[in-house]
Amino acid sequence: MIKRILFTLLSLCMVHCAPCIAQGAIDVHSHIITPEFLTSLEQEDRLLDEGFPLPKYDVAAHLRWMDQAGVQTSVLTLAAPQPHRSAIRQCNETAARIKRDHPGRFLFCAALPLPDVEAALSEAIYALDTLKADGIKLATNADGHYLGAPELDTLFALLNERRALVILHPHRPEPVNRQTMRQTPLAMQEYLSETTRAVTNMISRNVLARYNHLKVVVPHCGAYLPLAIPRMKSLTPVMQHNNMVGQIDYTANLATLYYDLAGAHSPETIRMLLTITTPDHLLYGSDYPYVAPNVLTQSLQRMRHYLDSEEDLAPYREMILFKNAERLFQLSRKP
Repeated sequence: MIKRILFTLLSLCMVHCAPCIAQGAIDVHSHIITPEFLTSLEQEDRLLDEGFPLPKYDVAAHLRWMDQAGVQTSVLTLAAPQPHRSAIRQCNETAARIKRDHPGRFLFCAALPLPDVEAALSEAIYALDTLKADGIKLATNADGHYLGAPELDTLFALLNERRALVILHPHRPEPVNRQTMRQTPLAMQEYLSETTRAVTNMISRNVLARYNHLKVVVPHCGAYLPLAIPRMKSLTPVMQHNNMVGQIDYTANLATLYYDLAGAHSPETIRMLLTITTPDHLLYGSDYPYVAPNVLTQSLQRMRHYLDSEEDLAPYREMILFKNAERLFQLSRKP
């Protein structure tokens, strides 16, 4: 009972005092779900492609949660699944308008109409140059075309030339075992496998090492990468002996990767991530609106608490909550 009263008082204080907070968190993992997006999926009978209904999105509600939780800025990306090309353009324009209408509160990373690479190149140029997108969102796969595939090299070359920031997000794997998907919904496990699959696929071809002006944000606490990377390294000599892979520059590949802490964050998770990265590559993420706002508020409060109380993590508190994101998105240079 006492805990509930204290939590209520803290929440009320944050609602009324949010403008007074010297520096709120920067949330690099939130989603926009526009009417155009929903209409496109409905017309194609794909609303349940990812195995669960899409939540409702409302800018005013998003801002209310941000003020309550103490989040200064949220980065919007388009949710899964991948809609039709025309809907992607509309969603990007809507995200750009939200950013303009609420200066300092929203950034956005534009979606691309993959697997059509030529269309994706055009949309990337339009989004970065005309809409002033803060980066690009890439799905782990588009109709079975996975990140790291050779046909995407021209896209990565363009993004590398622009020194673009890229935010990854898992989509339904292709092909998918629908029985497994029903028994264990994608968000519970396969999304982590999907993210790991896409990133390791890029690493095995040195995509991130070759296009090393990119900065790539891996979602959901790095998925299984803290386990997968050591295994890849240990098996690389065997794979090379059998002419299955070439030389892999793990240091250069991993240097491009950042990790958001959306999902099941904890001190233990952060310590695991620090076996493959450094504290300046860790970022706060919420996954709004896929989780109830009160749960997200409690989750952020819990993070703030253990970043204060865990002696080995306390030096990284401000880095994780906002400083790393400020540097990554070059916020001090933006109007």
